[in-house]
Amino acid sequence: MPEDGSQAADLQVGMRLNHVPVEPSGPTAPAPPTGPAAPGNPKGPMGPFVPGGSGDFASTPAQKKAAANTIETELEPNTKKAAEHADTDTGTAQKGFDGWETAAGLKKVADTWDQQVKTLMGRLAAEKTSLRGASGLFASNDTGIGTQFLATNSKLNGL
Repeated sequence: MPEDGSQAADLQVGMRLNHVPVEPSGPTAPAPPTGPAAPGNPKGPMGPFVPGGSGDFASTPAQKKAAANTIETELEPNTKKAAEHADTDTGTAQKGFDGWETAAGLKKVADTWDQQVKTLMGRLAAEKTSLRGASGLFASNDTGIGTQFLATNSKLNGL
């Protein structure tokens, strides 16, 4: 299946969120890296979360911020837009089949779709919030654990 603009955009977002480098294309593009390809990116190397990847599970605060921003500026608005488009088209089809069982089936499908979109939008919002708060949580955990080590008395202290 040939990629249209929306599929290419989805691939770009997926690569940014999964930390898979996006490669330039064209006559002056550098040679692609060697090694196994990541799913959905036949030219790029495997991402860090796939077998054979870098093995580095860490990400920087800047990467977390970039992923949260991608969710906010691309995934959420594009998901909402796609859902509205599907609702409009399904509503039109329902009107065309008014009085037939097909209209009732389309309504059920539309209701299920709307619930799934609502769930997805909630998940995206939660992931965005988690990404933005993760750096602070790690710093708080490190400080808290350090304080526990300092405050803990050993039984050897009294000897």
